[in-house]
Amino acid sequence: MQHAKHDPLETDAPRSNNCAPALVSIVMRERIWRVGERIFHLSRHGLIMGVLNVTPDSFSDGGEFFTSTKAIERGLAMAAEGADIIDVGGESTRPGSEPVAADEELRRVIAVVENLRAKIDVPISIDTSKAEVARAAIEAGASIVNDVTGGRGDERMLPLVAETKSAFIIMHMQGTPRTMQVRPRYTDVVEEISEFFRQQYARAIGLNIDPMAIVFDPGIGFGKTLEHNLELLARLERLRAHDRPLVVGVSRKSFLGKLVGLPKISDRLVPGVALTSLLRARGADVFRVHDVKENVHALRVTEAILQSTK
Repeated sequence: MQHAKHDPLETDAPRSNNCAPALVSIVMRERIWRVGERIFHLSRHGLIMGVLNVTPDSFSDGGEFFTSTKAIERGLAMAAEGADIIDVGGESTRPGSEPVAADEELRRVIAVVENLRAKIDVPISIDTSKAEVARAAIEAGASIVNDVTGGRGDERMLPLVAETKSAFIIMHMQGTPRTMQVRPRYTDVVEEISEFFRQQYARAIGLNIDPMAIVFDPGIGFGKTLEHNLELLARLERLRAHDRPLVVGVSRKSFLGKLVGLPKISDRLVPGVALTSLLRARGADVFRVHDVKENVHALRVTEAILQSTK
């Protein structure tokens, strides 16, 4: 897969007197993400990460891709639609979900990772909080670890990432998937998540993880109310730690339905695509989505407009 090198993207939007970021395009500054042998330059080319749930109880697709055959077909289709990364997960993290044993998670994802790696040149991410699963997926061909606990859930995870020189997504979650939406509370949601990122970054660097391999995800919907989600998205640039890229995952999430007053998951596509455009202009670098084609198109049009103003 070819990626043109560009000057990466950075936001430092002017603020009004009430500290709300203005709706303006962002200022460019060098920002890269090292994924295995690849260097992604994120100034003019944000990344679309296609979500591939190999689970029977995903909130977004109801287990449509639970079998390995269907999951592999979907992964190939997402790559053909323009996904820059395929994110494979074998354990549902929807609100209220129960954990899955490592053996079962391995059974679900490893064959999918192996087959995708053999057929496409798109980087593969393993969405897991278990070091055992991450190691097997890396051996099967994954080059990114996407950990919803941000490295807190399994004490072996950070050393594994360092050992294997994998890219690492540090995500924030308050509580566990089973409990995270039971009255989530923060004194200052933006500052608390920013501090979490700083702490986990320091831990990762202390264990010799390459700083250029680290990106951050605020975990929209993971232990956050509607108001928390909106505040995090409105103040996105305040979350950036050590000038590293930001991953945002809003695709098909329930808060979109609440905002437009429509309960069906199919009604969340348009607002989710709109956020891809808005958040790219506000500084997001990587977009974790279920509907790849629509978000790829929105992202490229947005970037064309942003670049035309330079």
